[in-house]
Amino acid sequence: MNYSAAGYTPTAKILHWLIVALLIIQFIVAWVMPEIRRDTKPDTLVNLHLTIGVIVLAVAIVRLAWRATHGEPTPLDGVPPWQVASARIVHWLLYVLLFVVPILGWINASWRGFPVILFGVEFPKLIATRTPGWGWTGDVHALLANYAILILVGLHVLAGLYHYFIRRDGVLQRMLPGR
Repeated sequence: MNYSAAGYTPTAKILHWLIVALLIIQFIVAWVMPEIRRDTKPDTLVNLHLTIGVIVLAVAIVRLAWRATHGEPTPLDGVPPWQVASARIVHWLLYVLLFVVPILGWINASWRGFPVILFGVEFPKLIATRTPGWGWTGDVHALLANYAILILVGLHVLAGLYHYFIRRDGVLQRMLPGR
């Protein structure tokens, strides 16, 4: 079901901007937390990073469920089909990464024996500590977070700014709060 070309629903906007805020916080925490090595003990920042990762995953699930049940606004007149298609590809790649990156982080935390705790509730380990063949998950988690997500978010932001400042076609305004 599509809704008007006027913009996204207030719920879609809240979920979008909540994920933006969580990702900014997550990248700051990841940047300042200690490098995770074989002998690293999960301290406050590592635990905070794991907690935010679970929250990002939960919000992404809600956001995808909302999108699946409410659709997206119809493309605005005058937006070239290749831009519509590329926007959808970037959006879906971001959705995939919002699932894959936290799950890989959770698997790696399990592999390292780190507890994943949210609001005092410890989540189950996804694999047993030091299960052979799973040590790669931390490297792939970092690679996808540090490169794939940042590149796609950068493209997303640049496209929004292009539509706002150059095309002036109202595409960005459809996701802005209060519109």
